[in-house]
Amino acid sequence: MATRRDLRAFAVGLGGSAVLGAIAGLIWGAVAPRALFQEVSPGAALLVNVETSAFIVADVWFCGITAVGGLITGLAGSRLLVRGGNWPAAAGLVLGAVAAAFLALLIGQNIGLATYNHQLATAAPGTFFNSSLALGAKSTLAFWPLLTSAIIALTQGARRAQPDQSDPVSGMWTQEQEGGHAP
Repeated sequence: MATRRDLRAFAVGLGGSAVLGAIAGLIWGAVAPRALFQEVSPGAALLVNVETSAFIVADVWFCGITAVGGLITGLAGSRLLVRGGNWPAAAGLVLGAVAAAFLALLIGQNIGLATYNHQLATAAPGTFFNSSLALGAKSTLAFWPLLTSAIIALTQGARRAQPDQSDPVSGMWTQEQEGGHAP
């Protein structure tokens, strides 16, 4: 049965990850490049350079930002587990990582969308403006929860694999005693 402390740790892990996701979305919206469009008629625009790498680079930025977010939440989760064995906090962090990835996508894509739509509707033909962000590779949404859960699992597995120093040592690896026998 979950205690009040466990439920609070779950909520903090979930909420903290979600807040980090909102920050990641703001960062992605600020640093990711956007493709340049030119209005060709009222309400219609075309890419200026059809071979632009802006779309791919924007996906790479999203991938990198969510990977860093996954590292941060994974390290926070492993730290919480090492200190107190608090599995509800880790579950909150992993579920929060899923929410964080979607929040980063939602916020990042909506940052310039209103401006883009306004310029598309009101600009004169021949006007240049930047597109809004869109994530092409939706599979990158899995990076954040994948890295979070992998780091928590690996650090906990490594911690459990370390031998306990309080265990008695077998006679196989001790120094030889008198008479050629181990103790």
